[in-house]
Amino acid sequence: MKRILIALVFISIGTAAIAQDAEKPTKKKWDLSKRSADHFMIQFGYHNWSGQPDSIKPSGFSRTFNMYFLFDFPFKSNPKLSIAIGPGMGTDNIFFEKTNIDLKNRKEIEFNKDSVTQYKKYKLQTGYLEVPVEFRYSSNPANMNSGFKAALGVKVGTILDAKTKAKVDKDAQGDGGYVYKVKDKNFFNSYRMVATLRLGYGNFTAFGTYTLSEVFKEGQGPLGIRPWSVGLTLSGL
Repeated sequence: MKRILIALVFISIGTAAIAQDAEKPTKKKWDLSKRSADHFMIQFGYHNWSGQPDSIKPSGFSRTFNMYFLFDFPFKSNPKLSIAIGPGMGTDNIFFEKTNIDLKNRKEIEFNKDSVTQYKKYKLQTGYLEVPVEFRYSSNPANMNSGFKAALGVKVGTILDAKTKAKVDKDAQGDGGYVYKVKDKNFFNSYRMVATLRLGYGNFTAFGTYTLSEVFKEGQGPLGIRPWSVGLTLSGL
């Protein structure tokens, strides 16, 4: 009788364990065969500086435009997670009023007040060759055109170009209606490192960036200036 009771107890325990295991949700297998092959990421947004002295005041709608071609590598253990990396270009245009930026000074870049010349538009433009790296999450990895998305990353770049561009309505001599450019990247740090964040749904995400490195070389420009930007991203991944 004891053996029968013990056997019944073990059978009951085993049955309960099997039932409990059956109630556990099975891991979903995602079909990634139709996963988007669109690797382009295009960004447009507002750009500004932090840490600059009070004598330097950007104005207007300064902007950033970036374009990258990223390769996305989903995790085999969890396709909702992936790593993306690839090359691209980042450009920043920051505008000023009543300011002349001297890129030809032999010692350091100078931001000079200019109340005489009437500028229709005055901007400092920089361009970088960049490699972003993102750690990504997608709620629907089988269809990257829908679902919640998040990405945290960093991009490392090297400067390609730096220049000022002025559209002059009237200068000190009374002349106007012309454009002049000054091109020189000598005072700018040759590399930059930028922290990035993206959040959104489907093909559109909001992005934010903060530059961890400074814009200008030490002793050749104002110290402590670190650009930041916010805007929208269009991407299939």
